[in-house]
Amino acid sequence: CSHLSSKCLLFSFPNLQYLSLAHCRKFTDKGLLYLSSGKGCHRLIYLDLSGCIQISVDGFRNIANGCSGIQDLLINKMPTLTDRCIQALVEKCQQIVSVVFLDSPHLSDTAFKALAECKLVKVSIEGNNQITDLSFKLMSKCCPYIRHIHMADCPNITDASLKMISPLKHILVLNVADCIRISDGGVRTFVQGSSGAKLRELNLTSCICVTDASVTEIAQRCHELTYLNLRHCENVTDAGIEALGNMSSLISIDLSGTSISDMGLRSLGHYGKIKELSISECKNISDTGIQEFCKGTKYLEHCHVSYCPQLTDEAVKTMAFHCHRLTSVNVAGCPKMTDTCIQYLAAACHYLHFLDVSGCIHLTDKALKYLWKGCKQLQILKMLYCRNITKQAVLKYTAKLEKQEHNDADPPSWLGYDRDGNILTFTNKHTSESELQAGWQVRKSGESKEK
Repeated sequence: CSHLSSKCLLFSFPNLQYLSLAHCRKFTDKGLLYLSSGKGCHRLIYLDLSGCIQISVDGFRNIANGCSGIQDLLINKMPTLTDRCIQALVEKCQQIVSVVFLDSPHLSDTAFKALAECKLVKVSIEGNNQITDLSFKLMSKCCPYIRHIHMADCPNITDASLKMISPLKHILVLNVADCIRISDGGVRTFVQGSSGAKLRELNLTSCICVTDASVTEIAQRCHELTYLNLRHCENVTDAGIEALGNMSSLISIDLSGTSISDMGLRSLGHYGKIKELSISECKNISDTGIQEFCKGTKYLEHCHVSYCPQLTDEAVKTMAFHCHRLTSVNVAGCPKMTDTCIQYLAAACHYLHFLDVSGCIHLTDKALKYLWKGCKQLQILKMLYCRNITKQAVLKYTAKLEKQEHNDADPPSWLGYDRDGNILTFTNKHTSESELQAGWQVRKSGESKEK
C-alpha cells in the first residue's frame, strides 16, 4: 500500500469497517488525522497496525478521535509501542473487546490498566518481560466475560496469575507458553476453578515446573478440552499421560520433549479420537508405541515424530495403513527410515499435503518417485541433509509442488548422528552444548513455520 495515501483511503471509503495497514510505512501521524476529519472512517470496528513503527502517541490519539467504535485491535511486531500509545487510544475507544500485541516488549501493566476499562473478551500478549501478575489481577476484576487469554513468553507471570483468574467463568483458551515460573500450584488452582470444566485449549509449552500432578488434574477437571500443549515439559511422564487417555474430548496434543514412552503413548490412543499428535524429541518412543497408538486411531491427520531416533519403517507402515486421513507427517531426524517408509505413505496416504524427511539419510531418488506416483496432493516437501537424493531427481519429481527444500549435505552434529546413522558421542563438552543449542533453535524455527 506504499502508493495509497491515507487521505485517499479515508475519503473514498467512509463506510469502511475492517482496515489493515499492517507493515505500511508510508503514512504518518498526519495521515491518521484524516480519521477524525470530515466523513473519515468513523464506522471502523477492526484495525491492524502491525509493524507500523512510524506511528507515535499523536497518531494513536488521532485514531481515537476518529474511530471510537473500534472493537478488534491488532498491533504486532511493533517495538515502538508504549503504554502512552495505548492510553491515548483507550481514552476514547472504550468499545475494544479484543487486543493482540505480539512482540511489543515495552508495554507494561500500565497499558493493561488502561485496557481494563474496556470489556475485553480476548487478550494476546507475547514476548514481554514488563507484564506481571498485576495484569491478571486487573483482568480478574474488570474482565468478567473474558474468553481467550494468551500471555506467552512473559517471564514475570507466576502461579499467582492463574490463581487470580480462577474465579472467572468464561475462559475457553489459556496460553501461558514459555512462562517458566508457572508450576503445578497455579495450574491446579486454575483447572479447579470456574472455567476448568469449560476450557477448550491449554498451552503450557516450556512450563518446566509443571509435572504429572498438573496433567492428572487437567484430565480429571477439563472435560471439554480439545487441545493440550505440553511441549518441553520435561517432568511430564507416562504417569500423567495415562490419565489423559481417559479424556474423550481431546483431539490435538503436543508432547514433544517430554519423558513419555511407549506405555504412555499406548494409553493416549484409548479413545481413538486424536487428530493431531506431536511427539518430537521423545527418545523413549519406539515402533511399538506408534503401532499401539495408531491401531486405535483412525482419525489421525497430523503426526509429527521428528527426532525420535528409535523409529523405523515399521512405525510409518502402521501409521500409513491405519491412518488414511493423514495430511501432515514429520519424520525429520529419524536416521533409520528408508525408501520403504515412503513407499508405505505413498501407497496409503493420498491426502498428504506436508512431509518433512530432513535428516533421513538413507532415502534415495526412489522415495521421490514413490511420492510423485502416490501423493498427488503433496504441496510441501522438506529434504534437508538427504545426501542420497540427487538434485536431478528433485527437479524431476517436485516441479509441481508449492514448496520444496533440499540439500545433500551431511547431517549437522546437532542431529546426534553421522552420515551413516551412527550415534555421535561428543568429546568436547562446550562444542556439544553450543551445537545442540543451535540445533534446538533450528528445530523451533521449523516448528513455528509449520504452524
